[in-house]
Amino acid sequence: MIAFKLAYRNLVGAGLRTFLIVFVLSVAYVLIIFMNGLYQGWEREGKFEMIRWEVGQGQYWEEDYDPYDPITLTDAHAPLPVSLAKATDNGSAAAILITQATVYPEGRMLGIMLKGISAGQQVLAIPTEQFASREDEIPALIGTRFAQSANLNVGDRMLVRWRDVNGTFDATELTIAGIFNSSVPAVDNGQIWISLEKLQQMTGMPGEATLLVMGEHADMPAEVAGWEFKGHDVLFAELDQMIKTKSIGGSVFYLILLALALLAVFDTQVLSIFRRQREIGTYISMGMTRSQVVGLFTTEGAMHAILALLLGAVYGTPLLLYIGSKGLGMPEGTDSFGLAAAQRIMPYYSAALVIGTIILVIVATTIVSYMPSRKIAKMNPTEAIRGRIQ
Repeated sequence: MIAFKLAYRNLVGAGLRTFLIVFVLSVAYVLIIFMNGLYQGWEREGKFEMIRWEVGQGQYWEEDYDPYDPITLTDAHAPLPVSLAKATDNGSAAAILITQATVYPEGRMLGIMLKGISAGQQVLAIPTEQFASREDEIPALIGTRFAQSANLNVGDRMLVRWRDVNGTFDATELTIAGIFNSSVPAVDNGQIWISLEKLQQMTGMPGEATLLVMGEHADMPAEVAGWEFKGHDVLFAELDQMIKTKSIGGSVFYLILLALALLAVFDTQVLSIFRRQREIGTYISMGMTRSQVVGLFTTEGAMHAILALLLGAVYGTPLLLYIGSKGLGMPEGTDSFGLAAAQRIMPYYSAALVIGTIILVIVATTIVSYMPSRKIAKMNPTEAIRGRIQ
């Protein structure tokens, strides 16, 4: 307690110098928590939306399917095995058939992915109930991004051409039955969704699918001949890599700020030891051990982090809570990266993040404070009282 009282008295006596160091450290606290909270919120929101709109609880891919190689779509289809067909029958999984196609909206030509999905599925948030229509038309669903780029509206008709299982080209008209808004570009950009049964009929692939999206209560067999299971570790790999890259890039800014604050603490400790030689010598002459004096100066330096924590809590807590409730708007064009990103990202400040940041700053400040204080252990008390360091 004596060490803390002496350290507090000396810090208060330093006045403006102490305030500036404490303020910079408090900004480092708030900035570290905010930046990492933003990335954690983006990750949580992105994965939640991808589960709702695209990946479900995992997917089974036909063994020839490669989402990065459209040429494989020619052969990437097969009848559903019995073990997987049961999941689609009871509604716990959604089968999807994918084929390349070309559409001609308003006389223009656009290459798209034509996807068939079960009309009654409840696994994904795609509003497939809108497939219900008259028999003389083929209802289709598109996302807002594709609707904007192709200048399409609900009720519009357009010609679509595809190649069936025998390699024969065929064409028909689609009617835009609905336009959905999703933060997951993978179900929107260049995608047109129609009924699975209708696409199977059009392509001559009855009972076949390209992939199967599993729901929460679906039974997932470990191995299925001809099909490969892809879990969240694979399906979220791109998002995880993007968040990791952004996090590393963002950490540069707050680490520079933290380094500047720690440099100020280090310089203050060096100057303090140089100017307070007589005080140090007096402490040792009065019976304090050298380790106690070192601890006193180390505590004094570390208290910058404690005071910064209190100051940061005063203005940082309401600021972070406000941003956490309102979210942070993402710039236009963010979804062009092809990754899930909502219009507003809600930061997520976990207890581990807050506690980890506090420990990081306090430990770093303590280490920086201890480094110059080690010189005290080598001082001669008599020479220190005279104001001369050996």
